[in-house]
Amino acid sequence: MAGLLDLLNSPMGQQLISGVAGQTNQPADKTANVLSMAMPLILGAMKKNVSTPEGAQGLMSALSSNHNGGILDNLGGLFGGGVDDSVMADGAGILGHVFGDKQPQVESALSAKSGIDSGSVAQILKIAAPIVMGMIGKQTAQSNVSDGTGMNALLGSMLGGQPQENQSLITSLLDADGDGSILDDVAGMVMGGNKSSGGIGGLLGGLFGK
Repeated sequence: MAGLLDLLNSPMGQQLISGVAGQTNQPADKTANVLSMAMPLILGAMKKNVSTPEGAQGLMSALSSNHNGGILDNLGGLFGGGVDDSVMADGAGILGHVFGDKQPQVESALSAKSGIDSGSVAQILKIAAPIVMGMIGKQTAQSNVSDGTGMNALLGSMLGGQPQENQSLITSLLDADGDGSILDDVAGMVMGGNKSSGGIGGLLGGLFGK
């Protein structure tokens, strides 16, 4: 099962990093840094959403209608003349659903860690979100996922294998209000079993904990 790490290290991933860097006029290494943190956050939030039948059905409906993975087949076209406004609008919609009113907090945290201004981080997130959805759509079709249980397992496998340096970066994104709501499954996968109130568990718990 291909995960986020596999994508970012692949030729397609290099094309993605180069294209996003060009779109935002940011260095490729810093762009890769933001993507390596942002994509697990987006994917982890989606995994939280599919823990309910309604959330799973909503995600699968979105995948079948608009995000079947086709965006990954033509990244050259996506970045060739600048990312289309419709793609950016799609990304903004996905982020609004995933992060809600905590989106500025996420952008500020990623900006602080990467050294890229929050405006550029916001642009990177808008591009990354449809890419992540495309990845999920393609994997869903390849794995014949048809229900919430399968989707939950699929997203878990895609989150696995984060490198130590990215774990450290994600760990620094702490939940400022410390509300104690923890996404244990995501924390366990991304942090290698660390289910403390810090790290991605604390951040996502604060963002999406009910």
